[in-house]
Amino acid sequence: MALNIVCCVKQVPDPETPASAFRVDEGAKKVVPAPGIAPVISQFDAIAVEAALRIKDAKGEGKITVLSLGPDSARDVIKHGLAMGADEGVLLNDQALFDGDPFATATALTAAIKKIGDVNLVLCGRQAVDWDFGVTGLAIAEILGWPAISITKSVTVTDGTVRAERVLGDAFETVEVPLPAVVTVSNELGEPRYPKLPQIMAAARKQVTVWTAADLGLSPDQAGRSGSRLNLERLFIPQVKSQCEFIEGDTPEEMAKNLARKLREAKLI
Repeated sequence: MALNIVCCVKQVPDPETPASAFRVDEGAKKVVPAPGIAPVISQFDAIAVEAALRIKDAKGEGKITVLSLGPDSARDVIKHGLAMGADEGVLLNDQALFDGDPFATATALTAAIKKIGDVNLVLCGRQAVDWDFGVTGLAIAEILGWPAISITKSVTVTDGTVRAERVLGDAFETVEVPLPAVVTVSNELGEPRYPKLPQIMAAARKQVTVWTAADLGLSPDQAGRSGSRLNLERLFIPQVKSQCEFIEGDTPEEMAKNLARKLREAKLI
C-alpha cells in the first residue's frame, strides 16, 4: 500500500530571536514579529517531516503533503518541507481561519486532510514552539476519529500498522495502532535533514495549493477566532524582579554559616 502522509507544519517566530527584540501587543493580544528576523518552521514540525521522509525512504514509495495554516509568509515553511523532500504543499490562507485556538486550528486542518483525500497517516510536531499547547495533533485525531500516538521518538509503518516509540518521563513505550492514524513526533527522533541548494531551488519552483475556509466547506463559526473554545484573557511579558545579597563573613566557613542562618530564617531550609 502506497502511503499518503500529511505533515502539519506551523510558522513560528525564530527561537533565536534576541529577548530584547521580543514584543507583545497587549491590546491586540498578539506577539509582534521582530523586525528583520524571518519566522521559521516550528522545530518539532520539521522533525515530523523528517519522520515522514524516513518512512517513505524505507518503503521506497509514498506521497508526503506538507500542510500549514497561516498568511502568505507561511508559504516559506511549506517550501522548507518541500526542499527537505516532501512532494506537495497546501496552505490554508484565509483571515476567517486565523487567530483560532488549537481546536479551531485542528478543525481547519482536518477539513483540509479530508479534502486531500485517502490520507493514511498524519504527522505533527509534539507541540508548536511558540505557544507550546501540544494538543493540535491529538485534536485532529479526535475529530477524525483515528487512533493517535503522542510524543514519539521513532515511527515505522508495516502492513497497515504504524508502530511508534513514545517518550515517557523515565522510559520508552512501544505502541502499535492500525492506519489511518495520527502521530506526534518529538526531538528524540533526531535532527531533520538540511535541504541543499539544488533542493531549495527545486522547491522554490513548486506550486503550493491555497485553500480558503469556503474551499474547506467551513462556516464562519467553525474556524478561526469565531470557532475557538479558548478565550485568551491577557497576553503580556511578566515583570521579573531579582534581588542580590552578598553574604558577609571573614572565612568561607563563616559565610556558609551566615548563608544557612538566612535560609533558615526565610524558612527555605
